[in-house]
Amino acid sequence: MQSIENLKFLTPEEARKIATNYGTPVFVYSRTGIERSCDDALAFPNAFGLTVRFAMKANPGRTILEILRKKGIHIDASSEHEVQRAILAGFKPSDILLTSQQLARSLKDLVSQGVQFNACSLRQLEEFGKNFPGKEVSVRFNPGLGSGATKKTDVGGNTSSFGIWHEEIEKVKEIVSKYGLKLVRVHTHIGSGSDPEVWKAVAHYTLEIAAQFPDCRTVNLGGGFKVGRMIGEKTTDPQVIGKPVKELFENYAKEKGIQLKMEIEPGSFLMVNNGAILAQVDDIVNTGVGGVTFVKLDMGMDVNTRPALYAAKHPLVVIPTKEKSERKTGDFVYVGHCCESGDLITQEEGGGPQLRTTEIPEIGDLVVMEGAGAYCSSMSVKNYNSYPETPEVLIDLDGSVKLVRKKQTLEQVLQNEVLVSLG
Repeated sequence: MQSIENLKFLTPEEARKIATNYGTPVFVYSRTGIERSCDDALAFPNAFGLTVRFAMKANPGRTILEILRKKGIHIDASSEHEVQRAILAGFKPSDILLTSQQLARSLKDLVSQGVQFNACSLRQLEEFGKNFPGKEVSVRFNPGLGSGATKKTDVGGNTSSFGIWHEEIEKVKEIVSKYGLKLVRVHTHIGSGSDPEVWKAVAHYTLEIAAQFPDCRTVNLGGGFKVGRMIGEKTTDPQVIGKPVKELFENYAKEKGIQLKMEIEPGSFLMVNNGAILAQVDDIVNTGVGGVTFVKLDMGMDVNTRPALYAAKHPLVVIPTKEKSERKTGDFVYVGHCCESGDLITQEEGGGPQLRTTEIPEIGDLVVMEGAGAYCSSMSVKNYNSYPETPEVLIDLDGSVKLVRKKQTLEQVLQNEVLVSLG
């Protein structure tokens, strides 16, 4: 029998009230939790200064960005479009580091505004050199190893396309020399849900790379700090993982006479357990003797694609319609509302339904999907089956609930379609 999950920041009464006022499904965020996570990240052990950059792809909502900006967090942008959204949310261009798989078409304009650029390939570095000879630049390296909760979240090693392969460092030096560039930042990132020991090892290798560039004054170690969603899953303690890395920086200063500033790029760490999806049980069906009971929610991969994409596990907490309803527990397969066989909310690695122990649900009950603050709203399969984009609310510091994103209308779903005459 699995352990029954508990609510992380909502109360049953708050959940019922939000469902009544805003309908379901709806994303719910806790400002108190977000700010507490910011404080934890900003306290990351460091020897000579720290910049915390939010991996904006985790949740690029304007209100979320404004909360982080007010806490002193900077931005790690994965596309030129994220850069533009961050600027609209009040971030200074100089507080944004662009690290993108695709070379930004507006690179010249963005860098001219003051946006910092992190070259992720030899081609990107070459293009930057052509446009900005003599300027400062950052380079992302693939250090040769990676670590992730799954292979799909592992972004280091020879099976990953992220960053310049470490054995091509001489080619990097050639381009830097060719255009008179100053390589002031060395960047690595190995994956999401990474192992602390691997992270420490990568920090060591990253410092070895930094030592080969005399202008380097900043080392960015990326993010990927493990955050436990389910009961029994561990969450990375910044103080534990940061202490040995701080010592590496101190030893580097003693040996090289250079005090390197450190940057980290948490995404999940700042947001995961500070967001939830509030859904409702739409239907319950079973497949007879030897089969299973399926609980159908009024949300699915159009709201959160992580279960379908990674077989990711999210805590599910049933909130009975009646306040003092006592329920027994049972094992169920939770599924989404999309007409798609892969829309399994509880599934095993590699696909296929997986039983989850919860209180016995009834049609009309609420279900809170926890651990949905990062890589859920931003990564959803929007408008699949023509479902509208999900609204979002924020529980503010005083307990008030504020709508921060409206539910999409059918008109908005269709607005970019062009009516043509077919004859």
